[in-house]
Amino acid sequence: MKIDILAVGVHPDDIELSCSGTLIRHIALGKVVGILDLTKGEMGTRGNAELRTKEAMASAKIIGASFRKQLDLGDCLFENTKKEQIEIIKILREHKPEIVLCNAIADRHPDHGRAAKLVADACYYSGLSKLETGQAAWRPKAVYHYIQDNFIHPDFVIDVSAQAEKKRECIMAFSSQFFDPDSKEPQTPISTPEFLEALFSKMSVWGRAINVRYAEGYTTARYPGVNDLFDLI
Repeated sequence: MKIDILAVGVHPDDIELSCSGTLIRHIALGKVVGILDLTKGEMGTRGNAELRTKEAMASAKIIGASFRKQLDLGDCLFENTKKEQIEIIKILREHKPEIVLCNAIADRHPDHGRAAKLVADACYYSGLSKLETGQAAWRPKAVYHYIQDNFIHPDFVIDVSAQAEKKRECIMAFSSQFFDPDSKEPQTPISTPEFLEALFSKMSVWGRAINVRYAEGYTTARYPGVNDLFDLI
C-alpha cells in the first residue's frame, strides 16, 4: 500500500500525544496515513505490552489510519545500528511515504531523541539502491519531528483546532496510561489530571501564533520550501 504520511513513534501513544491532530486533518483531506510503533512500550510503569498494543490499535481506528504496525526493537534498549535501521527501511520501502513524522529531536525521555535520529537516518539510507532488502529504494521527500514533553520552538505549526476533540479521544484510548481515578496503577507524570491540561495549553500557545485555537508544532533539519507566499498563514 502506497501512503502519503507515515507517523513513527518509539512508544505507543507518542503519536497520539504529539501529531494525531495533524494525521486526522490530513486524512480528512484525502491523504493516506500509516502508523509505525518502534517498540511495544513494555518498559512503561503502567500497563503492559499486550494492553498497550490493544489500546494502540483502538486509537488507530479513531484516527482513521490505514494501518498500524509495531516493531519490537526493545523499549529503552534499542540502538541506532544497521539492524534497527533495516527494520524501518523495509517499512519505508514497502509503503513509500512522501512524508515521515517522527519523535522529537531531544526530550525528557532519552528514547525520543535517539529514535528521532534512528528514523531520520533510516529515511536517508532507504534511498540508497545498493543497500539491499529485496525492495526498490525509496526516500521520503521530507522528515518532520513533532514536539513532545520539552518545549522546543517549532519551525512550523499545523492548525488542528477542528481535530482537537478527536485527538483527545484517541489519547484516552490509552486508558492504562492517562488519568483514571479508579486506576490502581502507580502514578506517573502523564497519568495526572494536569497532564492533558498542559498538553492542550501548549497547543493553544502554538495556535495563538497563527490566530487559531490549537496547533501542533514541528521541527525540521532541512528548511521547508513553499510554492508561493500564499501557502503561509
